[in-house]
Amino acid sequence: MVAPGVYLLVVDPIIINTRLSKVLMDGSSNLNIIYLETLDLLGVERAQLQPSVGGFHGIAPGKKALPVGRIDLPVYFDMTTNFRKETLTFEVVGFRGTYHAIIGRPGYAKFMAIPNYTYLKLKMPGPKGVITVSSSYEHAYECDVECIEYGEVSTKASRQSTLGYTHGSSLSVDGAQATNLMAT
Repeated sequence: MVAPGVYLLVVDPIIINTRLSKVLMDGSSNLNIIYLETLDLLGVERAQLQPSVGGFHGIAPGKKALPVGRIDLPVYFDMTTNFRKETLTFEVVGFRGTYHAIIGRPGYAKFMAIPNYTYLKLKMPGPKGVITVSSSYEHAYECDVECIEYGEVSTKASRQSTLGYTHGSSLSVDGAQATNLMAT
């Protein structure tokens, strides 16, 4: 069901030289996050990571997340004659997520981007006028469903781990599913 203003803004920028189809634009986050799996997809060596300043809260409910490092990466929006490139600093996390990366307020500020959640658009200045990055309700809905399914898998694994179960084949199947979500 299409409900304007309900879905998250998921865009497809180019990071380094790869178009990533699931990058969450999160105007409520005070940092940019990228996952180790995404860095592997981009061919980035872990030796390129710089030390992180410290941990942060709000990613995994009730837990402090400790990044494995930070990295500066070029991010491009639009690749026509009117494109925008900025270098963003990402905190690199070792856990899995349903998105390739999350661009927060530092990314919005660097690109001088303005989101419109009703129409799932992101606007920013470009060298030849305004750049409009569009998403779709269908894509946002699919990402939302993947996020919910991944949350259920993660909760199940966490409960089984807390209860003393060993990670059996059903969890490795779920883990493979989460990996496949990253690759699409």
